[in-house]
Amino acid sequence: MWNKLETRLKQRQAQDMMRHRLTLESGQDTEVSIAGEHFVNFSSNDYLGLASHPTLSEATQKAIHRYGLGSGASHLVVGHSEEHHRLEEELAEFLGVERALLFSSGFMANYGVLTSLFDRKDLLIQDKLNHASLIDGGRSSEAKMLRYAHNDMSALERQLKHQVDTKLIVTDGVFSMDGDLAPLPEMLELSEQYKAKLMVDDAHGFGVLGASGKGTLEHFELEQSRADIYMATFGKALGGYGAFVAGKSLLIESLVQFARSYIYTTAMPPAVAAANRAGLKLVQSEPERRQQLQNNIDYFKQLAADKNLPLMESDTAIQPILLGSNERAVAISQGLRSKGLLVVAIRPPTVPENSARLRVTLTANHKRQHIEQLIEAIAELQVKH
Repeated sequence: MWNKLETRLKQRQAQDMMRHRLTLESGQDTEVSIAGEHFVNFSSNDYLGLASHPTLSEATQKAIHRYGLGSGASHLVVGHSEEHHRLEEELAEFLGVERALLFSSGFMANYGVLTSLFDRKDLLIQDKLNHASLIDGGRSSEAKMLRYAHNDMSALERQLKHQVDTKLIVTDGVFSMDGDLAPLPEMLELSEQYKAKLMVDDAHGFGVLGASGKGTLEHFELEQSRADIYMATFGKALGGYGAFVAGKSLLIESLVQFARSYIYTTAMPPAVAAANRAGLKLVQSEPERRQQLQNNIDYFKQLAADKNLPLMESDTAIQPILLGSNERAVAISQGLRSKGLLVVAIRPPTVPENSARLRVTLTANHKRQHIEQLIEAIAELQVKH
């Protein structure tokens, strides 16, 4: 065992694919401190700048004073507090669906859905670039799983022609490493034509996209109920932690009864649920944050185009710059860090071979000078590397 693991690590090292953790000495914000140095942070999913918002901190402190820290048990024993219950009700009301159910992470939510609701007579049809939690959940499910080329609706339609009990189309709303959107209107047409259901993982769309922040479906002016299964997280736009699944009461009650990743785990702390509630309220009461984020996205894309940077096609806060080789992506990422700019290099197996990239993420709190500094630095470094 140990020799095999050592060999695998050496291979990863030789391919410039080793992952390393950065230890922050500050809160999650536009500017962060690491090992005594300060950086402008372009790697966070804190799209609306809420992770360090005082309203979330105050909500957390009040809840800790009332409930303490840990929830002490699973939701189905004695771990389900009033904060959890209200958060689920407020999510359902905001989205206009019957019910919502909290999970401790997006990974656990997706895994729970795909491993508990489908059997050998069913078919899961997934985009090849879906999040790892969807792919792993599909692999662990009793259902058969097929995968189609990214956003290829012709390939999806071919796979939908299989005759099975239940067909579920599974897609990210916003693809986390590319920043592009699933073509939900076309997917819904196909799902209706072939009598399939649709599951949307909207981790990177919820709170950000749509006129009121309801996510990718609202962005396309679609009713939320058109997604049979809707999953989103609190750890991105809302600045909190955890995830939820929303939809019909029948769906939610089935997850309560059968999803092992819900049943057999400790509930998120009540204070975290309180912070998530505060984040949800801010999404609704401060729409200017979404507008400021959009302004920053537009400004970044304008400057990147002026410098002929190899931007991938994206209109969201995720703006990948395609560099190709692992070595080049790592070198430019390290060069940016030496200039006080934090942009993580994304490499295989997270993305396909020969598509290593800088994954730039923008937030509502970035200033124009931050964006200008980043573009100038990338333009300079890509010439050197």
